[in-house]
Amino acid sequence: MAWFSGRDSSADEGGDDSAESPWQSRGFVASAIIVGAVVACLAIWFAIGRGDGNDPSTRPSASPSVVEPTDPPSDDPTEPPATPDQPTTPPSTRPPSNNSAGGCKAKNPDQRIPRVAPPAVSWDFETDMMIPRQAVGGPAITDGSGLRHCFAHSPTGAVLAAMVTLGQIRNPDLTETVLRNRIVPGPGRTRALAETRSSPTPRNSQESSQFTGFKVIDYLPNRAIVSVAVKIDSGIKVAALPITLLWTGGDWKLVLQSDGSFNGEVAPDILQSLEGYVRFGGA
Repeated sequence: MAWFSGRDSSADEGGDDSAESPWQSRGFVASAIIVGAVVACLAIWFAIGRGDGNDPSTRPSASPSVVEPTDPPSDDPTEPPATPDQPTTPPSTRPPSNNSAGGCKAKNPDQRIPRVAPPAVSWDFETDMMIPRQAVGGPAITDGSGLRHCFAHSPTGAVLAAMVTLGQIRNPDLTETVLRNRIVPGPGRTRALAETRSSPTPRNSQESSQFTGFKVIDYLPNRAIVSVAVKIDSGIKVAALPITLLWTGGDWKLVLQSDGSFNGEVAPDILQSLEGYVRFGGA
């Protein structure tokens, strides 16, 4: 089982049939656990098959719950997929862990879709992955357990919420807390909670992956769909992950599909470039 379900199209193009790609496993184990021989952690939902997965004709079509990008990345490589090795935002004053005026408490946050990297962002390690923090966009609250929440009711707030929640859910000390507090209630969350109790998240089982960009695919006041780009395979490849968020209870929360995955039937994309994406990462 894995964060993302659906088949990676690259597996049908001559890959090793004896090793099933983690992308192909159904369902969800909190913080990316795969039942059986495949070891997990964050790399599970960023993992890929042996092929390049670039043939659009072999990819499954989008399920009704996920909106496909209207301007998908070009199949013609224009640049290496993971070229930025430095933070994409300049150093800034670190925002406070608890901010009485930012995040979900911000008045009249900017409703424009971000076309450049959000400014004044600092990056913190969550285990071995770097997650963003901005005084205006959030997270504005860090509770006693270390859970970060309270994001601005804006497109930028949704982007920050997606990245921070994805980073924190793979922390073994926070997995269940994140599922209970940062995931929208439903069959997917129920399944995830049951499985994480039966299969605790392993520690230090894979090399780290890092965020490198995002694209806001669709935005409404109560719902956002964000494609998050992540460097994998030591930065050699980049995978794009569709994340749906709902504004509920005064904050952005992530949605799991009924099978316990984020993407349902939509296969993750392996990008040949970051064209169409906003470069945004801390490493």
